Amino acid sequence: MGGGHPMKTVLLAPGVKDKKLVSFTRGALKEKDAVTGIIRSIVVLDLFSAWRRALPDVRPYYAVKCNPEPAIFGALAALGAGFDCASRAEIEAVLRLGVQPISIVYANPCKPEPHLEYAAEVGVNLTTYDSEEEVAKVKRCHPKCELLLRLKGPDGAEAKYNLGTKYGAHADEVVPLLRAAQCAGINVVGVSFHVGSGVSRVDVYRGAIEAARAAFDEDVALGMPPMRVLDIGRGFTAGATFGEAAAVINDALLHYFGDLPCVEVIGEPGRYFAETAFTLAVRVIGKRTRGEVREYWIDDGLYGSLNCILMDQYDPRPRPLASPRPCEKTHTSTVFGPTCDSQDRMVTEYQLPEISVGDWLIFDDMGAYSTAAGSKFNGLDTSEIKIYVAYSS
Repeated sequence: MGGGHPMKTVLLAPGVKDKKLVSFTRGALKEKDAVTGIIRSIVVLDLFSAWRRALPDVRPYYAVKCNPEPAIFGALAALGAGFDCASRAEIEAVLRLGVQPISIVYANPCKPEPHLEYAAEVGVNLTTYDSEEEVAKVKRCHPKCELLLRLKGPDGAEAKYNLGTKYGAHADEVVPLLRAAQCAGINVVGVSFHVGSGVSRVDVYRGAIEAARAAFDEDVALGMPPMRVLDIGRGFTAGATFGEAAAVINDALLHYFGDLPCVEVIGEPGRYFAETAFTLAVRVIGKRTRGEVREYWIDDGLYGSLNCILMDQYDPRPRPLASPRPCEKTHTSTVFGPTCDSQDRMVTEYQLPEISVGDWLIFDDMGAYSTAAGSKFNGLDTSEIKIYVAYSS
């Protein structure tokens, strides 16, 4: 991290310094035609500091797929993070901000050949694999690339999404996959795993780290160069469970890797940094009154940022930007998105005070897997969302 106050470092970072800075108040939101995203830079800074305190020996590589907003790239790069990229476009986005290729891991076990060739061109020389076919592909397209063997995470993580159904080598596949790389002349420098997105049972990290050590030992038994990288993947969320996960990880690292002090340990947090750092502000563009029931239309919805209701189990709890008056009456309300699809609906039978067309509704904790998966259905483009940087001195 550069010298000076960390907040100043963040606000002057590429991707951040060109954003409009706002105080998050009603008067600050004056756009008349677009939903607005607000990234709270102080949250990113606090989360990075908390990571460094809890996992001081684990460098975070932000998972770009979670939220591809350049402002969060720039903030995290300025603080010293690396980046987990899964495609050419993600690598390009990070490199545009001046991030060095050595700070990027191409963390996709199954890559299109043109994307691998691009990685070779720009010097991104570390990627994951979990099949012999991928070794052959790397040999053809990027023979100087080094590999991380992706292991299947333990079962029973109680995660939002279990990535083990799609990626990760099983225990009996580890040796054949190491041999495949050995025969191809591709250097396997370490192991990675992913316990699942948003895990609730943090003890799974211990089992994953134990399996990783077994792979390290099998590598040595095959006469291959000793591995030097352990990638503990993702699954982290901010809050109490992060501290619990960090305690399990630190204890397991000491137990299973304490005799290998030269191993570099990295992680790939996405949701941890992005989820609570972003707030979505939407404008009410329509209203219908039916007795005591209120129906509102907003300018974002399930086909835009709020696709996370379907795709990421997000629990929408909209609230007016304006502070409610004491004893203010509420109405049973439905909030619809802007498209013509009747399923484009955020909440039903939800209590809200009286709201007028032109007012703002706020959705908190909207940074994870929201705008990243938006579409252009009905000609409404999620990429048109304006992002502001809110900060506190």
